[in-house]
Amino acid sequence: MQRVRLTPRSSSRKRDEILAKIIDYGLLGIVIFSPLPAASVYEWSILVIQLTVLVLVGAYLLMKEKPEINPYLSQTLKWPKYLFAGFFLFLFIQIVPLPKFIASLFSPSTSSFQNLFSPHFSNAKFMSLSLIPSHTFRAGMEILCYLLIGFLVVKTVTRSYQIKRLFSFLIIMGVLEAFYGFFELYRKNPRVLFYKKIYNLDSVTGTFVNRNHFSGYLEMIIPLAIGLIVARIDIFSSSGMKWREKIVHLAGRGVSTNLLITSGIVVMSLAILFSKSRSGAFLLVFSFILSFELIVLYFGRVKYRQQWTKNFLRITFFIITLISLYIGIGATIERFALDKLLQEGRPLYWSNMTAVIKDFPLFGTGLGTFASVYPAYEEVGLDGFLVHAHNDYLEYFSEIGVVGGILLLGGILFMAANSFLFWRGRRNPEVKGLAMGGLISVALMLIHSFSDFNLHIPANMVLFSVVLSLTSVVSFHRKS
Repeated sequence: MQRVRLTPRSSSRKRDEILAKIIDYGLLGIVIFSPLPAASVYEWSILVIQLTVLVLVGAYLLMKEKPEINPYLSQTLKWPKYLFAGFFLFLFIQIVPLPKFIASLFSPSTSSFQNLFSPHFSNAKFMSLSLIPSHTFRAGMEILCYLLIGFLVVKTVTRSYQIKRLFSFLIIMGVLEAFYGFFELYRKNPRVLFYKKIYNLDSVTGTFVNRNHFSGYLEMIIPLAIGLIVARIDIFSSSGMKWREKIVHLAGRGVSTNLLITSGIVVMSLAILFSKSRSGAFLLVFSFILSFELIVLYFGRVKYRQQWTKNFLRITFFIITLISLYIGIGATIERFALDKLLQEGRPLYWSNMTAVIKDFPLFGTGLGTFASVYPAYEEVGLDGFLVHAHNDYLEYFSEIGVVGGILLLGGILFMAANSFLFWRGRRNPEVKGLAMGGLISVALMLIHSFSDFNLHIPANMVLFSVVLSLTSVVSFHRKS
């Protein structure tokens, strides 16, 4: 019997294949795991995600021949890479102890705040720009984890089947979350999977504690499902066909799967409405409108194509919206009627946050310090302890100032804007559909962040990082 010897080259290739599978399944594992333990808001679940990411990054570094990415994508990501690197350099400057006179020169309010609340500060010779460096370090490690997830997506999700598989898993997770939320809504003793459900007992929240965060999670997945349907049916290749030919054409594109995805969109839409999230209800309708407009504007280049597109999508989106609103309109109206925005504390929180930003304009109070700093600016006492500002932008700018905010938000917007600009000129129907879903998903989360703190919830940050990176990959993707 003849033995086959593995050459060093074939042995190295086999090892790279194993490492690539570890990264592939590891990313899918993070996507599946992150929303399950109450959206991973507890320290143990965050640690699990961080350790998993560490293993996956190690596997990527051990690969001898790494996957090749589109050179245009690599060139486009150069500026975001510089901005994110600058952001972590900024966090290092926030944490590192500086001579007191230098730190006071950069941020006079930091020195004043420490003098007021730290009894032994007058004897200190060094101080950090962050009021609580340990909190800044911990929050910085979390953001690094999310950026590394995006890095792994960009560097390893390079093939069509990987892209479609990741889209499919995200959609499946969204549908499962919706079904589970409805299941717990009608139970006598509802739970949030591993934990007893205490809050929002009259709302669908899935495995999330907060209805708005659950809504934010589904808001990012519904556009992906719409984009997948558009990519699958390639409605524009049927231009010029008769109606009977069009029906046969669409049936040949996997009509049963498309109907299944459409049903999933309806279920997720209903879950958002029954979550009684006001922002979710608004953004749900907005996502359908935005999808329709982008398809009409950037898919059909000829008038008769646009007319066929308008007719098809107008009927489809109208049916989905009508069914969703008809079943869930009662819960939505009840939420808007009983709990008006101006009667809540959010405008007061935001007003107080502007005072924090005014005192710490350039360097902020330190990433992760909001909950400790905010009580000092609160003029009217609250019933409970405010952990987040219910506005991601105000909270981030209060913690990292204008300098850090420009670096972090600039990197995100640069990626999204470049993906959109390149996407407009693409002709491949799969690329057009999938990337459109990702772009709308990112846009909805950035809008929702004006009224909530979704970007401080680990499960939603993991999803946002995956979707943003995946959108960049898809926009520039070309089949080899």
